[in-house]
Amino acid sequence: MPGGAFSPRTAMDVTPQNRAVAAPVVEPPAGHRAALDALLASETPRRSRLKASGPHGLPVQVAYAVIDCVMVGLVGTLVFYSQSVIALEPPALGTYVPVVFAYAVLVVLSCTSQDLYRTPRDRGVLEETLMVLKAVSLATAVLVLFVFAFGAQGITRISVLELGILTGATLSGWRYLKRRLILSRTHRGMGVSRVLIVGAGRTGRALAASLGANPSLGYQVCGFLEAQPSSDARILGKLGELERVLAEQFIDQVFVTPPIDREVVKQFVLVARQLRLGLKVVPDLYDGIGWRAPVHAIGGFPLLELNENPIPGLGVAIKRLLDVVIAACGLVVTAPLLVLLAAIVRLDSPGPAFYPAMRVGYKGRQFRCWKLRTMFVGADRRKEALRETNERAGPWFKMKNDPRVTRVGRWLRKFSLDELPQLWNVLCGEMSMVGPRPHPLDDFNRYQPEHLRRLDVKPGLTGLWQVTARRDPSFETNLALDLEYIENWSLRLDLEILFRSLAELWKGSGE
Repeated sequence: MPGGAFSPRTAMDVTPQNRAVAAPVVEPPAGHRAALDALLASETPRRSRLKASGPHGLPVQVAYAVIDCVMVGLVGTLVFYSQSVIALEPPALGTYVPVVFAYAVLVVLSCTSQDLYRTPRDRGVLEETLMVLKAVSLATAVLVLFVFAFGAQGITRISVLELGILTGATLSGWRYLKRRLILSRTHRGMGVSRVLIVGAGRTGRALAASLGANPSLGYQVCGFLEAQPSSDARILGKLGELERVLAEQFIDQVFVTPPIDREVVKQFVLVARQLRLGLKVVPDLYDGIGWRAPVHAIGGFPLLELNENPIPGLGVAIKRLLDVVIAACGLVVTAPLLVLLAAIVRLDSPGPAFYPAMRVGYKGRQFRCWKLRTMFVGADRRKEALRETNERAGPWFKMKNDPRVTRVGRWLRKFSLDELPQLWNVLCGEMSMVGPRPHPLDDFNRYQPEHLRRLDVKPGLTGLWQVTARRDPSFETNLALDLEYIENWSLRLDLEILFRSLAELWKGSGE
């Protein structure tokens, strides 16, 4: 979520010809293929959308236009009541409301003509403010002609002038606050795209310097790829190591700078399409790959967009809204149960009732994952000694009869009640209701590069693996199902997993 990128294509879409350049794809065992197909059968692949209209997608542009309309409505309400106080004969409400509505439409049309709903981040505040004032002035002038040409009872010149001035100030003000919020989020590392620049020559380093000098653009340059090895710490690898660097650095965007062989760029396009990464190059046509591709200027550099991973911003926003609503309601409803369970845990064995376990989440970020304590105090120190008896295949650790688990802990794990406190992690934005399960730090340190792809989204309280193959010991099965979820994500799939998780909880299928 801001976040990781979702795409409707599945791992099975990779053709034999493309497998040579695509990231490793892990297929689930045949025994679980049927269950997975049944769950995803109703998911119709959605058509990939290139952002041909600019930096902002249609949902964001519509949201900006709606905000402008709301602001005009609020200003109109303020002007109406101020005129009602000052004027002996206030304007008729039946006349005033249509005038304000028409004015809101005029403002949106004027702002659209000024390209204000596709504002690039490198546009200056003063430049944008002047554009807003120009759009509002044009809309106000048209309103004046409309009002006094057709007549509007009670609508005075003063009220129209007041409406125009306040609208210009309000629209400029909320855009300034939006910029400050985006800049603040960028400084905290939120909403920032991690960038890999291919080519450490003059152009590549100039691009990196420009992006670094303009943090409001929302890009963090992680390093470079070069054709030849180098001792420069910022050069992360050679061109043939693209897939390894992408996985290890959690890259969101690849910027290709000249000079570079056109055949290499063609291979990079295939890799980007398989991994759903954004790919931009300093322009060249590359044997027709760039025909009809949109060109954007970022930091003063023209960039030809050969492939883009369209993050479904509206869907992710709704997912986050659902997370907040469900987590908040869940915490309120289960609060008495949590208090009771915490008391039982304390009575069963010495130690705190709640246990903050360090976990690895979105893009490798570490966070405290809260649980009801199910093990004896000091259990973590015994984990390495028990590695030889691990019943899970791969980098994760799990034992059915773990001697560190308390009596109450076994019962809590059976019904997954120990994970109830993680609703707080969901509320804080560290986790989602649905997603890959977060793994401990020591398990994460045993990941292979291809395993890192499961960290492209927020970890979840439940997920596709829990409802289809919870008792399968293979980490590869777990990884395959996590990737299937990421690549087939939809709100409908989230809701279906949540409902199926309730059934799993009722059956007590946890370990």
